[in-house]
Amino acid sequence: MVRLSSEMEEGMCLDMQETPNQTVCFFGCPFDCDEQFDAIQEKRGALGKNIDPFDRVLGALRGKEDVPEFREAGRIPVPSWLLPNPAAEDSSKITTENFTSFIDTGGCLEMAQKVQSFVNSEVLPSGIPCMVGIDHSLTGGAYRAVSEYYGKENVALVVIDTHTDAVPMSAHANAIQYDMDTNPSSIYDPKDPYLYNRPDSYNASSFLYHMLHDEDIIPHNLYLMGVSDYPDKKVFRIKDVRIQKYTAAFSSLKRKGCTVITKKDCQFGLNKVKTLIKKISTPYVYISVDMDIGAGNAVEGVRFRNWKGLDERLITKLVDAVCEVFDRNVKLAGLDVMEINPRRAGEQFSYGRDRTYEIAADIIGKIISHQSAKETW
Repeated sequence: MVRLSSEMEEGMCLDMQETPNQTVCFFGCPFDCDEQFDAIQEKRGALGKNIDPFDRVLGALRGKEDVPEFREAGRIPVPSWLLPNPAAEDSSKITTENFTSFIDTGGCLEMAQKVQSFVNSEVLPSGIPCMVGIDHSLTGGAYRAVSEYYGKENVALVVIDTHTDAVPMSAHANAIQYDMDTNPSSIYDPKDPYLYNRPDSYNASSFLYHMLHDEDIIPHNLYLMGVSDYPDKKVFRIKDVRIQKYTAAFSSLKRKGCTVITKKDCQFGLNKVKTLIKKISTPYVYISVDMDIGAGNAVEGVRFRNWKGLDERLITKLVDAVCEVFDRNVKLAGLDVMEINPRRAGEQFSYGRDRTYEIAADIIGKIISHQSAKETW
């Protein structure tokens, strides 16, 4: 997935009273197709280590008190070479070319569809899906499963993420090419062939763009919280057509009716978040948390660290603010925590041991405890 640096069916609706009692059902999907150079080097150094964030997050969650009862629904199989720690015999497959080809030919969408099928067959209708995974594009599959079950007009999607994840690949590429042409300190290599001619595929940096384009989600039901990559006003004033296409991807979100809350908005206090959360009028909500919301600040064990995220205290307050939606009898349709990098999560750094798993468990525990406390089934 191309990332810019900081330097620059409507389904059948169920009658609310017919909704069965539900238990939170955890499942894992350690799918990791990151094609970046650093990620590939990490994968080569982690061959055969068998590390899955699902085990570590649930281990941390089981150690908590007052967490409502939940069950494990299993794991979605992932080809070995697409794991965060491939098998040793897959070493020759761990190349930028292979990962890029997989992404560009629709591999992420196929994996999201597998998630959708899993939720339909193994979780619904008796369970509330909670996915612990890596590639954020999988959220699209889980959300589509619950939105088709409850009716997409009935399920809001709240995404807590440092990236907007709604920018097509071609717009990212245009902005990078502009940066290479105008910035003497650009971090990008103009000789890198994988920065050019990338199709607008469904992937971790664009899945929300595709969900909106394909009408899988109603725009006014999408709430993006904590984003860092929303361009400054001065960027919107640049006349270069490449930048205009890039900024148009962001401005179209608000024009369509999506809600975007930036990291700066959160740092100035969470009153704006609380006000907007009160506007959620759907009977259900799906909450997706990209753990890079705390990148380089609260956590280190995430895939994308090109923007500095929020500290742990502010992440906790943001999640608390989002959980106020349950005070109005809005019910949890689904939940996920994504973009965990198990090659870095829990490791020792100069400041101490990374707490990605513990913070992810704290977030999950807080959300399912809030919804359980307000449960009206």
